[in-house]
Amino acid sequence: MNAQEPAPFELYAVRYARHSGRKAQDNYIGGGDFHDAESDLEYFVWVARRGRETYVIDTGFEEQAAIERGRTLLIPVQEALSLVGVDSQTVENVVITHLHYDHAGTLERFPAAQFHIQDAEPAYATGRCMCHPVLRHPFNVDDIVSFVRKLYSGRVTFHRGTAELAPGLTVHLVGGHTAGLQIVRVWTRRGWVVVASDATHLYGNINRRIPFPAVYNVGDMLEGHRLVRELADSEDHIIPGHDPLVMLRYPAPSPALQGKVVKLDVAPTSAED
Repeated sequence: MNAQEPAPFELYAVRYARHSGRKAQDNYIGGGDFHDAESDLEYFVWVARRGRETYVIDTGFEEQAAIERGRTLLIPVQEALSLVGVDSQTVENVVITHLHYDHAGTLERFPAAQFHIQDAEPAYATGRCMCHPVLRHPFNVDDIVSFVRKLYSGRVTFHRGTAELAPGLTVHLVGGHTAGLQIVRVWTRRGWVVVASDATHLYGNINRRIPFPAVYNVGDMLEGHRLVRELADSEDHIIPGHDPLVMLRYPAPSPALQGKVVKLDVAPTSAED
C-alpha cells in the first residue's frame, strides 16, 4: 500500500429481496430490444468495513412494503447484515443514498446510527414534487416520517455535494433518479469502487446510456452516469443498484453465503452481460 493511500475497506453487497416478471419498458426508457432488457431486479444493502469502522449503505424495506409492492423479501435486512457480522443495533454510520422505500425503509432498526444524506433529498421528498403521484409513488410516507424523527433527535448529518466521511470513503451528489441521490466511492484493495445505487439500476442503463424509467431529471441521470465512470477506477469498479449480475460476477465470502452475499473488494470473476 502506498504511504499516501488510506487503509482499504472490505466491501460487500448483501441481497435481501427480488422483483421478477419485469418488462423491458420497466427497466429502460423506450424499452429495449436487446438481451436481458427484461431483467429482474435484485435488492441490496451494502457494507463497507475497515477494522472497527462500519458503514452500512442503505437500509432496505420490510415485509409490509414487500407485500404492498409485489416484491419478494428473501431475508429481513437485519438478518442479512448479520451474515457479514454486522449488528444493526450497534451500527454508528448509515449512508442513505436516497429516501425511496427500498433504500430507507428500516431506519428504526438502527438505533445507534447517524444517518448521512444529501441536503437536496429530504427537501425533494417533503416538497412540492410530492404533489405529483408519479414522483411520490416510490416513497413511503411512514419512512419519511421516521426520517424526520431521526432528524429531530439529532441523528442526521447533511452533505452538500461531495463529502469525505472517512479516509477512503466519500459521497457524491448525483441526482437524476431523485433530486438528492448520492453515490458512494470506496477505497478497496482493488482500487476505487463506486456503489452507484440507483444512479444506474442495471449495468445496461449505464453501458447503453439508456435511463431507468423511474426518474426525476433525465439529464441529471445521464450526467450521473458520466460521474460514476469518472469516480470508478474502471467499468469493473461500478456496482449498479439492482442488477442480478452482481451476484454472478462477484464471489461469495464463503460457500455458506453463496447467493446471499458477494465481495466487491475483489475483481469480478466474470464481466459478461
